[in-house]
This record gives sequence, structure tokens and C-alpha cells, in this order.
Amino acid sequence: MTPKVSIIMGSTSDLKVMEAAAKFLDEMEIPYEINALSAHRVPELVVDFAKNAHKRGIRVIIAGAGGAAHLPGIIAALTPLPVIGIPIKSSNSIDGWDSILSILQMPSGIPVATMALDGARNGAILAAQIMASGDEAATERILKFKKELAGKIEKANRELADIKMPFKTN
Repeated sequence: MTPKVSIIMGSTSDLKVMEAAAKFLDEMEIPYEINALSAHRVPELVVDFAKNAHKRGIRVIIAGAGGAAHLPGIIAALTPLPVIGIPIKSSNSIDGWDSILSILQMPSGIPVATMALDGARNGAILAAQIMASGDEAATERILKFKKELAGKIEKANRELADIKMPFKTN
């Protein structure tokens, strides 16, 4: 099986956040790979990965990083693929704001789709939606997922309707 999405992170300490992306891709039956790459510790490997990912069949990159969080931006600068950045609140992070701003504030021409702090699941959902744009089966899986989300709210409203309170009008 050839991976279509690459999940990368600055170090394995980010795995506890990034595994949410892997779990969602499993649910959507999208093949992926997971690797640790550090923009600061192994920059030459990051350059090689970014320049060659599309040649290996990768279609979307989900890149998580904490602290200064340069990894998603460096990759975006070197690849033709869409990059989804996951800012991670790490042990050396300033409440996560350093990671968020490092990924969010990219210069013109180097876009990174930035998710919420520790938002790896949303990153995988966006990756799956990107993949679904050219794959009818993937589109059906996304539609089913969205319908299940709506069903949770419909169920919640039915349960709320059964709650009786003195001045509640619905």
C-alpha cells in the first residue's frame, strides 16, 4: 500500500497529539506514513523529504511542531503539495502561542493551512477532504462522517427537549 498522506512531527514527543490524525485517516481508509523530522536537528533530511514527497505519491502533508514550529513552513517552502500545520503545545512552548504564530504567519507564496492548537484530528479531516476531491469513495466516507456529526447534534437536541425546567420554553 502506497501512502497518500504523510504525517510528520518534530519529535516523537508530539505523537500523543499527532496520533489523532492517524486514527482519523484509518477511519477514512486513507493510507499514510508517520515520521519524525526536525527542521533544527536534521534539516538536510527535511529538505530531501519536502522536495521528494510528491515523487513518492504523497498528496498531502500534515506537519506538527511545537515551540518555534518551523517544520511546516520549511516543508511548505520546498514542496508543491498542500501542507497542513498542527501547532503543538510542547514542553518548551509559551502556552502554544509561539507554535501557532510560527505556523500561521507564513509569508506570501508559502501557504500552510493552520489548525487549532493540538488540532491534529482536524488536520486529518482537511487532508481527507482534499483527498476526496478526486476520489468518489473517499467523498462518500467524508459525507458519512459529516452525517454522523449532524446526527450527534440532532440527538442532543432531542435529549434537551426532554429536560423540563420551570421557565424553559422548548
